[in-house]
Amino acid sequence: MTPLAKRWHIAPAVPPEHLSRLTDLHPLIVQVLYNRDIKDSDAVLTFLEGGKDGANPFALQGMHEAVSRVRRALRHGERIAVYGDFDADGVTATALLVQTLEALGGRVQPYIPDRVDEGYGLNEEALQDLAQDGVSLVITVDCGVRAVDEIAAANRLGLDVVVTDHHTVDSRLPDAVAVVDPKRSESGPGGEPLQSGDALAGVGVAYRLAQALLRSHRQSPVTGQDVALEEEQLLDLVALGTVADLVPLQGQNRSLVRGGLKRLNDMDRPGIRALCRQVGLRPGAVDATAIGYVLGPRVNAAGRLARAGCAYRLLVTSDPVEAHSLAVELDGLNRERRRMTSDAHQMARQMVQESGGDGLVLFAAAREFSRGIVGLVASRLLDEFYRPAVVVQMGERVSRGSCRSIESFDITGALDECQDLLLRHGGHAAAAGFEIANRDLEALAGRLREIAAARLTGEDLVPVLRADAEAPLSEMSWELLDGLSQLEPCGVGNRQPLFVSRGVRVRHSLAVGREGRHLKLTLSDGAATWDAIAFRQGAWAGRLTPLVDVAYHLELNEWRGQKQLQLNVQDIRPVEDGC
Repeated sequence: MTPLAKRWHIAPAVPPEHLSRLTDLHPLIVQVLYNRDIKDSDAVLTFLEGGKDGANPFALQGMHEAVSRVRRALRHGERIAVYGDFDADGVTATALLVQTLEALGGRVQPYIPDRVDEGYGLNEEALQDLAQDGVSLVITVDCGVRAVDEIAAANRLGLDVVVTDHHTVDSRLPDAVAVVDPKRSESGPGGEPLQSGDALAGVGVAYRLAQALLRSHRQSPVTGQDVALEEEQLLDLVALGTVADLVPLQGQNRSLVRGGLKRLNDMDRPGIRALCRQVGLRPGAVDATAIGYVLGPRVNAAGRLARAGCAYRLLVTSDPVEAHSLAVELDGLNRERRRMTSDAHQMARQMVQESGGDGLVLFAAAREFSRGIVGLVASRLLDEFYRPAVVVQMGERVSRGSCRSIESFDITGALDECQDLLLRHGGHAAAAGFEIANRDLEALAGRLREIAAARLTGEDLVPVLRADAEAPLSEMSWELLDGLSQLEPCGVGNRQPLFVSRGVRVRHSLAVGREGRHLKLTLSDGAATWDAIAFRQGAWAGRLTPLVDVAYHLELNEWRGQKQLQLNVQDIRPVEDGC
């Protein structure tokens, strides 16, 4: 299958006068920073140095109340439950807060709901069980801010609830002892919303609570426990959960993840060390990409296919033997997750191609789909066809769907317009989920296609590739790569720099990998020759013109102890009159 054609948008060149003010940096580094609106000399220096996390956790609304209630529980030996979520963000947040409370001498237990039996967030049955177990304080992580009814039920059970979350706040807050959420807002003097904090992940908010508890304990010890835990020891979990949850790597997140990557590469945590060994990541090789594509999916796999407790135990165990066993188990679950996703993707792909619809919204529903992977399948359909995609796991009477959408179509806004058909729904512009009665599935598919037809143009349906600069291949160098490394961690909100080179000669090309899915290239502009790899673009083999335009990342390729520069090609345009 030939890759989708893309629109290339190349950022305007930096003004010469701006370049003249930053002569100590490579011009392409200046261009990349300029594209990210980092222009002032001080801002450039701060960004390149990574910035120090100087945020005050007590600046978050609700933090004082949260710390006060948790300290009271610690002081009186109350039983505390940390109620998390089954994804990597929720699991790391649960592990982080349990570790902190244990270090402070707390009687604490984790609770992570089952994805299939319980679903996301607080549920009354679990709260009843916790109350019967003698728990008096529940601290939520990565959930709870919209659980108005459930927290009201907790209050009736005699449970106090402290909410830490990062999801969008509803029209009213739950009646909890404290609500700590960066998206929480209150009306200012003129009725305008006042925002507190920024786009922290759930584990980032849990870290702020841990910081506040540790700092308050240092000032006024809450128990007689000798607390050896330092804030920085928790940053490996913060980095893992933050990157895996795809929150913007800007501001606080950038500082936290940079610090966390150092801790991850030290591999002090037995579970992290075992998982890295299992997947072949050596110390020093763990970056945001490794989290996003290697570690994060394995932590997530437990919650998708089994109970997330396996991933939780990996993160908290101090036993190297148990850590190895759990790492092997998670790796196996991830292989099974990939197989199931691939099979479901092929089924969903066939369904949308046979549906006879207008193709503006891809819709696939089947009983065979697993609830844990419908979002992954929707993402694959989106990547393949660049259309909003909805994949639904059908139950006996109620179905559960997951949506992924393109840049120009707000899928949650579209679901809002269909709420009369839905039992519940939520999400954001690019991703959402819902529950619906089976009888309304066909009506939902039709309604979503009508909304898309009214809002999308032909141009909207062509993916955009945003490049930082056009440059000859001879500009690529070790010096440039060293400069680019200062921009890490790259990810959402700080995308990996992308360059375009035009009219380069294809000296060699070969389809490689399983079923020839990838393309290995040798490219030259006459002054420089580079090896290149184009993942999932093997269909170009034998079809390229002698000259091509390429869009690529510059990266380090290490193989059997040998290091060399490599171009990671994101898109190829044949030059039709090339010779």
